[in-house]
Amino acid sequence: MSDVRRTDAVLLLVAIVWGSSYLSAQTATAALPVLLVLFARYALSALACLGVVLLKPGARRWTRDELRAGVPLGLTQAAVLIVETYGVAHTTAANAGLIISLTIVLTPLLDRAGRSGGMPAAFYAATGVCVLAVALLMSGNGFHAPRLGDLLMLGAAVIRAGHVVLVGRLTVGRAIRPLHLTTVQTLVGTVLFLPALAGSGLPTLARADAATWTQLVYLALFCSVFAFLAQTWAVQRTSASRASLLLGTEPLWAVAVGIALGGEHLTALTGLGAALMLTGTYWGQAVERAHRTPALPPDAPAPRTEQDPACPKTPLTTA
Repeated sequence: MSDVRRTDAVLLLVAIVWGSSYLSAQTATAALPVLLVLFARYALSALACLGVVLLKPGARRWTRDELRAGVPLGLTQAAVLIVETYGVAHTTAANAGLIISLTIVLTPLLDRAGRSGGMPAAFYAATGVCVLAVALLMSGNGFHAPRLGDLLMLGAAVIRAGHVVLVGRLTVGRAIRPLHLTTVQTLVGTVLFLPALAGSGLPTLARADAATWTQLVYLALFCSVFAFLAQTWAVQRTSASRASLLLGTEPLWAVAVGIALGGEHLTALTGLGAALMLTGTYWGQAVERAHRTPALPPDAPAPRTEQDPACPKTPLTTA
């Protein structure tokens, strides 16, 4: 297998893993309280990250920049996951994966807030398509009051977009190692959700069956630690556009997993909403990327695409 195909395969695997995380979270929250699920996910992720850091000689110390960025980002990441996990518990895995993809068009809007110059009109048109898609996804079999889970996922998309913007502003121009930053974030989340063990929390977690623990381990080690490390490895070997395209298939996999393994189904309205959501997010992503990339003069050499320094920030996610 060539290096390009291997890199594409890794990015596609990350998208599949993230797409499947919604059904795993839904299954876990059906057996355990949401806060216990989040504590277990964070604690297992923190132990795994610490283990990897300690295995790297000479890289065990955290810099001041990593701590200064990791603590607030740990708080915002925890906010994303608590709203997202409560949302998944009250809607379908397919809807959750589709609605959260609004982050793709919300992030540039939040990033531009308070700055001069707006986005092209086409970007706002793509955002309008996404808004219409959300309305259809929330309608189910017919138009009715929005479901709690869908509204929570909408809120999670807004918070996640804010988190992504904050990541860029706290890390740009600083020598921050992704693994060390992630470790700080997982430790912050573990401490935040530690009170979930109070009272009957610890005995409840200890009595969880093997199937539930399998979901918890999958969410922590595969959807968090593995996916992040694999993404970081892959995006250093390809272009930002190619990485975004492959990682952007996440909602497709969320729908596929929800239907194939979760027994979910799409009505005519939700099917149309899914199609519009994918169209709107891909369209908005393409417009934003073209707007962000400065035009080159006709005689300028073609840009290199083997490695894009901005790539790790482009497809960021917290699934």
